[in-house]
Amino acid sequence: MVRLDHLAVAAENLEAGVAAVEAALGVGLAPGGAHAAMGTHNRLLHLGPGLYLEVIAIDPAAPAPGRARWFDLDRFAGPPRLSNWIARCEENGLEAALAAAPAGTGRPMALSRGELNWRMAVPEDGRLPFDGAFPAFIEWQGVAHPAARLPDAGCRLVALDIHHPEAVALGEALRGVIDEPMVALHEGPEKALRAVIDTPSGRRVLE
Repeated sequence: MVRLDHLAVAAENLEAGVAAVEAALGVGLAPGGAHAAMGTHNRLLHLGPGLYLEVIAIDPAAPAPGRARWFDLDRFAGPPRLSNWIARCEENGLEAALAAAPAGTGRPMALSRGELNWRMAVPEDGRLPFDGAFPAFIEWQGVAHPAARLPDAGCRLVALDIHHPEAVALGEALRGVIDEPMVALHEGPEKALRAVIDTPSGRRVLE
């Protein structure tokens, strides 16, 4: 079984994504870093023990990675929005999780940044199943979870609502793979993710 690890807010550029999230939640984001293998960079927000949010965008200063970027960022357009969720596997559990997941969830890639080392399943075309409503899988390796390294801004994730026209099929695909009481599936006309977050200014919804 895998558990919710973090949320991803995609943006056409990092500054716009950070501004949108800070306006929505009323708190500042912490520094993140660059992902050389993907040509992306991010900023981060602590959401509780073992949980965080990243704002992620293509890094204009980085060379093209020579493959599709994760979270379908090569095709992303429009205002910043909550686009993906990432589920954490136990160490050495990524292959088992992928074996139980739908085709197209991805192949393991070894990644690192500074003291952080992890493996992540990345689809060949960058597109996760169910229009990105199915989670990406990550496996942290031999390090403290990144959330433990982030300043506590007083935000806590309460719930993640996932809307999709194939919510029943998505639920079947997730059954036996993930055990996460904060995640709820809803039938809807199109894919949409909505995070309910308690902040120092009250409860907010990020979508």
